[in-house]
Amino acid sequence: MAKKNGNGTEEPLEKQLWKTADKLRKNIDAAEYKHIVLGLIFLKYISDAFEELYAKLKADEANGADPEDKDEYKAENVFFVPQDARWNYLQSKAKQPEIGKFVDDAMDAIEKENASLKGVLPKVFARQNLDPTSLGELIDLVGNIALGDAKARSADVLGHVFEYFLGEFALAEGKKGGQFYTPRSVVELLVEMLEPYKGRVFDPCCGSGGMFVHSEKFVTEHQGKVNDISIYGQESNQTTWRLAKMNLAIRGIDSSQVKWNNEGSFLNDAHKDLKADYIIANPPFNVSDWGGDLMRTDGRWTYGTPPTGNANFAWMQHFIYHLAPSGQAGVVLAKGALTSKTSGEGDIRKALVENGLIDCIVNLPAKLFLNTQIPAALWFMSRNRKNGKFRDRSNEILFIDARNLGHLINRRTRELSQEDIDKITSTYHNWRNLDGKYEDIAGFCISASISKVAELDYVLTPGRYVGLPDDDEDFDFNERFTALKIELEEQLKAEAQLNEIISTNLLKIKINE
Repeated sequence: MAKKNGNGTEEPLEKQLWKTADKLRKNIDAAEYKHIVLGLIFLKYISDAFEELYAKLKADEANGADPEDKDEYKAENVFFVPQDARWNYLQSKAKQPEIGKFVDDAMDAIEKENASLKGVLPKVFARQNLDPTSLGELIDLVGNIALGDAKARSADVLGHVFEYFLGEFALAEGKKGGQFYTPRSVVELLVEMLEPYKGRVFDPCCGSGGMFVHSEKFVTEHQGKVNDISIYGQESNQTTWRLAKMNLAIRGIDSSQVKWNNEGSFLNDAHKDLKADYIIANPPFNVSDWGGDLMRTDGRWTYGTPPTGNANFAWMQHFIYHLAPSGQAGVVLAKGALTSKTSGEGDIRKALVENGLIDCIVNLPAKLFLNTQIPAALWFMSRNRKNGKFRDRSNEILFIDARNLGHLINRRTRELSQEDIDKITSTYHNWRNLDGKYEDIAGFCISASISKVAELDYVLTPGRYVGLPDDDEDFDFNERFTALKIELEEQLKAEAQLNEIISTNLLKIKINE
């Protein structure tokens, strides 16, 4: 399926498909077109899986098997696809002007037959701005994905194409794309650092489900049992949640505990009683309207009440609240959270350090994220750093400065190579593991004592510890501007509340007079 490009090397299948599909986009923007293409890939996947089992049941009819019995498919964890929703039927209608309605009807029919897909599948194919001819070509294109591959491999191929397309759409959408997609290299780094072999994996801001996909992939690649991990998630954007459900279903991953509600994890925690073995997450940076004013006495704020104007330390404590006694977390936060002291954030950070929760901080390169130019860092936390399968790290924190790693894939976006991921990961594992051979490397990594962190007033920027010559590394104009803006907003809010109280009291005085 791969074909040669201009320099004589073979172009991967997914890249060929993307180029062809993107040409068919015409007057539809990437945000809308994403659901059309990914919806069709999903439809092709469930139809392939159905047809494969249908053929087996058909061949076994003499022994009582019934290829039209829905329970036969349920028993094998395969979605039942009604006659008019099967891929062969739709492909036979691909050249008809009503093809959009046929596909929408197919999506409806599949949802009716499979309760776990209710409200998940896109019904966007009969819209006027989608040219029926282009849709027919797209159906033919997707129909060819598994050609040249054994049926048993078609799900892997489709899953890979789905993942690749998610990334390409995120790039095409730019800032909006970052709302549903964490760059693959960042997800791989988080998963490789944590090594989630067994237990409950939780992401309370799960986007399109990339953290779960790579956790399962990690287990599979290391000869583990995929059924040894179970996933729990929450997403406040319904459209993004649908993408996550499709992304997981296309790989046969149970997504029954991936929940949606529009209030979000703070105001409506969908997994209140969950204690997870691993938390892997990339929450939105510096969110100011997270509902903090409604939650000043919330039980999750063990280490200090987070400011109403910035959710960073609310997320941090939400993660810790959901960790099991020996649980570990790897999360992305805006770099400003390493140094900020606005509205008590410095006190929360100090409490996290003094309670022995912070294991490792990784300073990331700029331009890794599609939706923001704000610099970011990874925080790795552990509920129990004294014993277990790793050595006692309770009196130290590992700092890694990875700002100089990565390479540009276009003018605005950088990604980490596999070598970069291996360098960071092996440093952490050598430091953490009982038999590890860790050494400080000037300018890159250092294991600093908690007393040293206290000396530096609990500022956690790696550059302060690893010895980089860049003295003003901690200062970032965007982060400082955001912090000042939040501080000003809080002051204005307090002033408005005070004025309202004064006005109310003056009115009462006048009435009494």
